[in-house]
Amino acid sequence: MDLEVAEDYKSSTIKKKESWRTVLTLAFQSLGVVYGDLSTSPLYVYKSTFAEDIHHSETNEEIYGVLSFIFWTLTLIPLLKYVFIVLRADDNGEGGTFALYSLLCRHTKMSFLPNCQVADEELSAYKKKDSAGPPVINIGFTMKSMLEKHKVLQKMLLLLALIGTCMVIGDGVLTPAISVFSAVSGLELSMSKEHHKYVEVPVACFVLVCLFALQHYGTHRVGFLFAPITITWLFCISAIGVYNIILWNPHVYQALSPYYMYKFLKKTRLQGWMSLGGILLCITGSEAMFADLGHFSQLSIKIAFTSVVYPSLILAYMGQAAYLSKHHIIESEYKIGFYVSVPERIRWPVLAIAILAAVVGSQAIITGTFSITKQCSALGCFPRVKIVHTSSKIHGQIYIPEINWTLMLLCLAVTIGFRDTKRMGNAAGLAVITVMLVTTCLMSLVMVICWNQSIFLAIGFILLFGSIEALYFSASLIKFLEGAWVPIALAFTFMVVMYVWHYGTVKKYEFDVQNKVSINWLLSLGPSLGIVRVRGIGLIHTELVSGIPAIFSHFVTNLPAFHQVLVFLCIKSVPVPYVQPEERFLVGRIGPKEYRLYRCIVRYGYHDVHKDDMEFERDLVCSIAEFIRSGNSDYNGGGMEEFEKEDEKMAVIGTSSSFNEGVRMCDNDDDDDPGETAGTSELREIRSPMVPRKRVRFVLPENPKIDRDAREELQDLMEAREAGMAFILGHSYVRAKRGSSFMKKLVINYGYDFLRRNCRGPSYAWSVPHASTLEVGMVYHV
Repeated sequence: MDLEVAEDYKSSTIKKKESWRTVLTLAFQSLGVVYGDLSTSPLYVYKSTFAEDIHHSETNEEIYGVLSFIFWTLTLIPLLKYVFIVLRADDNGEGGTFALYSLLCRHTKMSFLPNCQVADEELSAYKKKDSAGPPVINIGFTMKSMLEKHKVLQKMLLLLALIGTCMVIGDGVLTPAISVFSAVSGLELSMSKEHHKYVEVPVACFVLVCLFALQHYGTHRVGFLFAPITITWLFCISAIGVYNIILWNPHVYQALSPYYMYKFLKKTRLQGWMSLGGILLCITGSEAMFADLGHFSQLSIKIAFTSVVYPSLILAYMGQAAYLSKHHIIESEYKIGFYVSVPERIRWPVLAIAILAAVVGSQAIITGTFSITKQCSALGCFPRVKIVHTSSKIHGQIYIPEINWTLMLLCLAVTIGFRDTKRMGNAAGLAVITVMLVTTCLMSLVMVICWNQSIFLAIGFILLFGSIEALYFSASLIKFLEGAWVPIALAFTFMVVMYVWHYGTVKKYEFDVQNKVSINWLLSLGPSLGIVRVRGIGLIHTELVSGIPAIFSHFVTNLPAFHQVLVFLCIKSVPVPYVQPEERFLVGRIGPKEYRLYRCIVRYGYHDVHKDDMEFERDLVCSIAEFIRSGNSDYNGGGMEEFEKEDEKMAVIGTSSSFNEGVRMCDNDDDDDPGETAGTSELREIRSPMVPRKRVRFVLPENPKIDRDAREELQDLMEAREAGMAFILGHSYVRAKRGSSFMKKLVINYGYDFLRRNCRGPSYAWSVPHASTLEVGMVYHV
């Protein structure tokens, strides 16, 4: 399956209405990417439900009650909640827990890091259309004010989002384990139990190792197989379901009545309530419909679920129930599983398809774990990790080696440690239902704050879906000692890491703000900054979006020379999925023109792909050149807006590829004639008179109005670019202040310091060449 159509579609829907051909193509593709996990749940639902808590009897009340619970759970949660309600809460086409939190942050003027600017609110992706109609009750404004004023509420909301995110990562450990193990368990019907226990675990571990070992190739390389495998699997289970219904019990449809849920709970009581943790597994993978929204569209996901996935799953569960209703003698514990209802003549082909389907379902959650880790890292909630983009056209297709091998080791540990579906199901069920509960809570806030809906509608949403999910959550939590402790332990570990990193990052930024250098100090140095200015461009990395960082004074006082052009570079993430190329850069000048000091803020969304170093350097220099050419104080239109920011004015400037009319740069390594520059009669060039190894040419629009000072400034910028760039990074050592509490010292001095020393440095995020990097250490007392 080729997912490139999905990414092309996402950008095209902004401008034109989606065609049915595109929608159906995306619906077909979503079957393999979104529904792989959900479609493999029939492998283990009945087996987990009837593990120990309840037993199948000749009255069939248990099996009918379980079927009724499965039907209504699938109808209310995936169909009603996700398909018809939650999918509408997208963040510019992106979904997931962090997308909801990002949406709330923008509407309540909260932020992951305190580096928001007025210019960020002018981003096209930042604005969100509210739902039609005025607010019924003015409760939304009150809730906004409460969240903006009370830091405790903001921390609670962040904590809630982190819990949901960590449970998704925990699901990335448990879903591959239970899916692959359940698929392989079909071998138990062809060998004795003594031999089976020595074969099942090694085979499952082998499949898991192969699955994670292939991740670095990227989903798109084998993606064309995903949808056909899932469709084949859904066809098999639905056909087997229809066969079993007709052959064994055509009246099994009567169990769809909610009355059988009442009879089930009345007969089984406490044991029936505890067995709900197994029934819960029928909706594992539902969250993927929302999380993977960015690769598809709402309509395509709805069509795929309502027309293919939902009816196939219902038929599969009904078929298993029909078979079990006529087979009451259970010879061994695995006779209640999926494969026993498969006709013996096709059992081996179905086993092979099931293993492939389990791999597809596992692939979806692993890819989702990579994506959500990237989101958290981009927004300052996770240590920097190596992110490999496996496709140049599909931004969502990424590979993170550290996360991949960590997931593999944890999956193998769960498989070897548990060795049975029951405890794996208990663990996976708690992870899934926790994510759904978090989504329900965040969704109710979105209804009131972002959609301006009535508070009663939000309360009704929570009461309907929250009560159902709370029932399943309690049934899963009671199995704490029987496997449910695993997702809690995993989530707690990841949440501690994420919260410590976020806390340390915020404190470090606050230190920078409190200790930044005044503009008066800079002016007192004069144009030479008190030192020798050498040729070249110096990029000084800083987290500040305004003012002069304290580390700059260390540079000036400790280095004998500085570059003729200095750029204070801030690479920041904004709470939107994508930033348009024409809105990428914010450029301003620090001090008078003759100082040749600039500030450049590069803005990325949490799903944006960072460019390689050469293209990034070109865009950076062109953005500064365009800033100089346009004249910050004289510019009056053409896609550039000015924003006052303390001692400087910032202008919105796009990348060089987004310029319709603007400065373009040509790098030449030879002595070609200047007239051969890639220009027409409509373009003319300013070129450095010097003859260095690399020639830099700025190609300007026809008849640009450039005064003498701007022309000299462009000349200096060209000469500096020809001489090369140097990246100056501050190597920070963060320590807690004297008198800080024991907990703060523990978090900062040990937790944050350990994570900082063992994660990727900021130079890796830029793909900065080590040969042109200079690091200067500084101690932060936060």
